[in-house]
Amino acid sequence: MHKNNNLNKKILSNPNEDKLQWWQLSLLGVACTIGTGYFLGSALAITLGGPAVLISFIIAAIGTYLVFDVLAQMTAQHPIEGSFRSYAKQAYGRWAGFSSGWVYWSSELLIMGSQLTALSLFSRFWFPNIPMWILASIFAVLGLAIIFAGTKSFERMENLFAIIKVSALVMFIVLAILALCGILGQGKSTPSFPFNNFLEKGFIGLWSSLLFAFYAFGGIEIMGIMAIRLHNPKDAPKSGRVMLALIAIIYVVSLILAMSMISWKILNTKESPFLQALNQYNLPFVPHIFIGILIIAGFSTMVASLFAVTRMLVTLAEDHDAPSLFAKKRKDRPLFAIGMTTVGLILSIVCAMLLPGKVYIYITTAAGLMLLYNWFFILIMSGTVLKLTKWGQTKRILGMLILLTAISGSLFHHTSRTGFWVSLGFLFLIALVTLLVGKNGRTIGSK
Repeated sequence: MHKNNNLNKKILSNPNEDKLQWWQLSLLGVACTIGTGYFLGSALAITLGGPAVLISFIIAAIGTYLVFDVLAQMTAQHPIEGSFRSYAKQAYGRWAGFSSGWVYWSSELLIMGSQLTALSLFSRFWFPNIPMWILASIFAVLGLAIIFAGTKSFERMENLFAIIKVSALVMFIVLAILALCGILGQGKSTPSFPFNNFLEKGFIGLWSSLLFAFYAFGGIEIMGIMAIRLHNPKDAPKSGRVMLALIAIIYVVSLILAMSMISWKILNTKESPFLQALNQYNLPFVPHIFIGILIIAGFSTMVASLFAVTRMLVTLAEDHDAPSLFAKKRKDRPLFAIGMTTVGLILSIVCAMLLPGKVYIYITTAAGLMLLYNWFFILIMSGTVLKLTKWGQTKRILGMLILLTAISGSLFHHTSRTGFWVSLGFLFLIALVTLLVGKNGRTIGSK
């Protein structure tokens, strides 16, 4: 490891900002995690894995925890701005911090385009005559307004969204139990718990569904970025344990109930499985309620991504891995970084609207895989940054094996298989830029 006093450097966040309690960081984690990846993407996971998708979600929860555990330990011991990107730089040098930061920035920016596309599709349920690009632009402007308002506004909104999303899933669980007990009347399908032919899709189906189960847990990087604002940074591991345990329990219970209400074999991957399950009953307001919930979920994760890429760009600029212009602030607002994020967001919206559907799906799937690559690198560098016990090393290796299993499982489905090769293309481009910057021998932000 590069011995560097910068590891203990002063935290770069505003010292006047209010500190977070551990439970507030847990709420932020819930808000940044539960989104369209679960409410909508779980349908594809179910289609691929069948009832055994429950195992995929449990494995994904364990893998996510193992990644956040080391990230939280690094934050507790060395609370510095930039989170995993800064730790990568301290562990292996500039190339690691540069590539890690830009891999994360580019992947999140691409994912935001797909989130805005999903938000536009959901909104057309109420506004079918409004073009999708206008709807996407409205959500983008609202998201940027929250980011421009500052960190505290972001936290307040995300805490509210977290409560709404957890309440929505609890509401679904209550309605599903009432439906299975016959209180809501007779549905179109006969209720049946999904434990017969549990492995009907086979081991390959289970394997290929693991990647999409991980999608539902994306967002822990933002918790890592925000963890430096904890009143006591050593509470970071506890925040992650509580958040992931809550989400994992709600995910598994709600999936069991959804697959009990409607056969997984007839699920439409373009609609939420929870909405499809409840649509079988005479509940006239349910579609409107769940469309609203889907919009809130997607908007929440989109805003979280906006916050993360803007903050990451500022950190890259402060460390001379991006033009120093992006580190400049006016009235404590990184206006140039927000402007760069806005430009990227506009390009992402245009690509989402103009590229053929399958092509854009391949790109966004690749972006999701790039997030897993970053998680894998977090586990690798933790072996250098932290003094892990034998049990800690065992957990680290287990996490790496789980992530490799999810990544390799993408080769068994045509959509994710193409996305896998696209993700390698993105990694090649970033590696090429990293190599050129290294040969240049000067910092990007230098004159």
